[in-house]
Amino acid sequence: MLDKALRFVITVLAAVAGLVLADRIIPILATFVNPEFLRVGFFGITMATILSFAFGAVAGGLIGYLLAPVIIKRLWQFTYWMEARLNKMPVYDVIAGSLGLAVGLIISNLLGSAFLPIPIVGKYVPGIVSIVLGYIGINVAIRKREELFGLISMVPWLAKDKAKDKATNIAQYKILDTSVIIDGRIADICKSGFIEGTLLIPGFVLEELQHIADSSDLLKRNRGRRGLDILNRIQKELGMYVQIDNRDFDDIAEVDSKLVKLGQVLKAKILTNDYNLNKVAELQGVPVLNINELANAVKPVVLPGEEMVVHVVKDGKEFGQGVAYLDDGTMIVVDGGKRHIGETIGVLVTSVLQTAAGRMIFAKPKAL
Repeated sequence: MLDKALRFVITVLAAVAGLVLADRIIPILATFVNPEFLRVGFFGITMATILSFAFGAVAGGLIGYLLAPVIIKRLWQFTYWMEARLNKMPVYDVIAGSLGLAVGLIISNLLGSAFLPIPIVGKYVPGIVSIVLGYIGINVAIRKREELFGLISMVPWLAKDKAKDKATNIAQYKILDTSVIIDGRIADICKSGFIEGTLLIPGFVLEELQHIADSSDLLKRNRGRRGLDILNRIQKELGMYVQIDNRDFDDIAEVDSKLVKLGQVLKAKILTNDYNLNKVAELQGVPVLNINELANAVKPVVLPGEEMVVHVVKDGKEFGQGVAYLDDGTMIVVDGGKRHIGETIGVLVTSVLQTAAGRMIFAKPKAL
């Protein structure tokens, strides 16, 4: 129905354009043939008017009617493209761009009127000025959006609310990366109540998770489906608010780099168990919540000199070393424990290495 209405409008506009064009051209052509012919008419209507309607309006309307489907198709393509771009843009960018466009058009209207007295080109200058200043206004406003919205803090009755909203957003948004979703421990942490606010799932993370779930490799496919199940559990069973963010950064290829950029834009924290992402985000000033650090923080503290009973399961990297594990997965490197592989022995802790990637305990067999 809308396409038919648009086709009718395009046809009418083309008919009017053809009428105006014919009304200008026909008198000029007639001067070379017979000027008196144009003065002949019927019922007070001159021949020039009749010819304008007969040729200009009809021909213009016919051309408009035939070209309307192509024009409508291009119009819808442009509309879909514009809608997709706006959906990817943050709300602040859209608001700032609209304000910049309005300011640019106001300035162009003031400047354009000064060019109207200029012969021939004067009436076309305001249109060109409007396009140029409107474009400049949008770009400058988007690039200066933080300073622009910072001016709101100068308004007393808005300053308090803005500061409150900003603090709330910083405290609430937690961006999840792919590894922490697949890991699954985030669901148990949410269940315990230690995570508050909004869990933000970037669209590119969700897309990567879907690719993993659709992988031909069985292990990857199971990991991806596990991640999707974890998200459903967090949202439905645990009652956490999960929000999908569709913005993307086309100039950045790596997902980890996009996560860091999104964290900078939203002033949010990144939830991850990726050691490398942890370090890169910290270097760029983005707060990180590493669940490995949380797991290490709640493990029982082991001090040098304590005694433990462990089961040595394999040899270590260095000569003569043996490796054992605690129930929580903590690795224990036993110096000289290779000869005790397969045995349960008492060991004496010599040192503990604590990192964001995990914890390692170094020990030696207890002297009998």
